[in-house]
Amino acid sequence: MKKWLTSTFNRLPALIIFLLFAATGYSTARSSDIPLELVKLPPGFKINIYATDIPNARSMVMSPAGMLFVGTRAAGKVYAVLDRNGDYRANEVVTLAKGLNMPNGVAFRNGSLYVAEVNRILRYDNIEKQIHTPPKPVIVTDKFPNDRYHGWKYIAIGPDEMLYVPVGAPCNICEKDDPRYSTIMRLKLDGSGLEIFTRGVRNTVGFDWHPQTKELWFTNNGRDWMGDNLPPDTLHHAPLKDIHFGFPYCHAGDIPDPWYGKKRRCDEFAQPAMKLDPHVAPLGMKFYTGKMFPSRYRNQIFIAEHGSWNRSVPIGYRITQAVFDKNNTARYEIFADGWLKKNKAWGRPVDIIVINDGSLLVSDDRAGVIYRITYGK
Repeated sequence: MKKWLTSTFNRLPALIIFLLFAATGYSTARSSDIPLELVKLPPGFKINIYATDIPNARSMVMSPAGMLFVGTRAAGKVYAVLDRNGDYRANEVVTLAKGLNMPNGVAFRNGSLYVAEVNRILRYDNIEKQIHTPPKPVIVTDKFPNDRYHGWKYIAIGPDEMLYVPVGAPCNICEKDDPRYSTIMRLKLDGSGLEIFTRGVRNTVGFDWHPQTKELWFTNNGRDWMGDNLPPDTLHHAPLKDIHFGFPYCHAGDIPDPWYGKKRRCDEFAQPAMKLDPHVAPLGMKFYTGKMFPSRYRNQIFIAEHGSWNRSVPIGYRITQAVFDKNNTARYEIFADGWLKKNKAWGRPVDIIVINDGSLLVSDDRAGVIYRITYGK
């Protein structure tokens, strides 16, 4: 009976999300329709539109030559965004691929675009010269599970030149025998050497490496249905391989799970580097490595908070910072806010990247746009 109840309970969030999406879908907006005046930033910062007409814009990567690639989750498409005259405003959006299975994650190396579907990684070679006639993709690997529940993937290439790929839990809360679930895995760029790097990670959709230590940091989305304020979402630090972060037994380092918490103690697992607000859905994160912003921002983490989907009072829908003091987490603070108006979200930040001039690009899958945040004149 308990097993049946657990299975039914775990399917409820997926059904609710599906019904909500079916009712609302995703949209794009003209720049004139985007209420940028509602977005509040620290003094000296400005936000503008970099690109529009990118339905369901999710993860981003920019090539060294300045071509922006954008993945999607619900739209099944991958886009190339071109700024032909270098004015930091897109001139053209090209659909590179369509009909893919949640191609959320994108990465770029040596002229090739890597795209993560639910169960496989594709590679489009020499893509910048073929955006209007893309080549047939190479299948790098197809060794990931087929589950669509937390199956969309953020991907990135680490300092070790390996491709890091998360496999989210296929549930709200569950215990699985397949060791691939609730992990971050990595593999060589040719598809070989697939291995587990971290364990006990419910669902990460954003990670980056510290510019100096080269160690991995990642955001994690905590479980649902423990109330409005439990558990907090989290930011984690994984300096070594094979660290276990607690899922499904323990949340945020010290909160035993109501279903599985009796099986293992919280003190068996790694503590989060920082507790974030509950259910804010932290997704993309980046260490700031540019020179445009004041020096106090350098090597600090920016986090895109997609926003709560089932909290009685919505929170998130903003960009926050994890601010460090001598490489120790010091405080969690809001950097950009205003996508939530009277408890209704007109935009949902997804991913963040630092581009060549030191400004930030931020994707928004609700408005279907890319923002650019600058400092100074």
